[in-house]
Amino acid sequence: MKHISSRENPRFKSLLRVASGKSPGRVMLEGVHLCQEWLQRLGQPEYAFFDIQRLQGTGELAALSLAIDSERCLSLDAELARKVSQVQEGQGVFFVVQPPEPTLPERLTNTCLWLDRIQDPGNLGTLLRTAAAAGISEAYLSSGTAGAWSAKVLRSAQGAHFAMRIYEHVDLLALRPRLSIPLLATALEGAESLYQHELPPRCAWLMGNEGQGVAQNLLQAADRRVFIPQAAGVESLNVAAAAAICLFEQRRQHPAQKPGQ
Repeated sequence: MKHISSRENPRFKSLLRVASGKSPGRVMLEGVHLCQEWLQRLGQPEYAFFDIQRLQGTGELAALSLAIDSERCLSLDAELARKVSQVQEGQGVFFVVQPPEPTLPERLTNTCLWLDRIQDPGNLGTLLRTAAAAGISEAYLSSGTAGAWSAKVLRSAQGAHFAMRIYEHVDLLALRPRLSIPLLATALEGAESLYQHELPPRCAWLMGNEGQGVAQNLLQAADRRVFIPQAAGVESLNVAAAAAICLFEQRRQHPAQKPGQ
């Protein structure tokens, strides 16, 4: 394993560019769990960097390094590892990878999540994590939505990226004709209570921007609009909290539905 001790090293400079989002098409995964999930589900990273001090003292990191092709592995001085880390207490491992870019399906037949301009990375990660926990395997993200593979989204999603197919920069309105299932949008106007009628066993759930909600043209394309009844005099629910209520109400009503459908 080659060792890097200088911040002037070209490979380390490249890692810094990836970590700062300045290397289009490549992202950095940080932490043992995320890197293990990538290796198990998607294969070898482009490069793997290890904090030399942690690598020598942690069996889990050593085992992870042995699973990676030797020419892809590099070790870093602890100071360099701290410089590139994006969390206060890093675990000493970083993967440089190219995120998958799945091709849009011709027909959408399984329950899925449609996200319209979700801007907060924490919200987006929580939405993905919630959807994965509800057994949903597809998410479609409009332009204007936070980057699905950004560091903050990855941290808050807690591995949901590897349980789902995530489609980014999607024209949701153009995707509408491909739906073979109902499109349900969360909204306040012209909407029925989430608990008023039975939910379909399969549908596309459309959730909107934190401040503006779902865009009007998408609302008009929805088959149904639903709202969550709540106490008077308080602000509407956070979009991730609202999604959790909707997705698990559907799961409660249709417990026999197979995950991903």
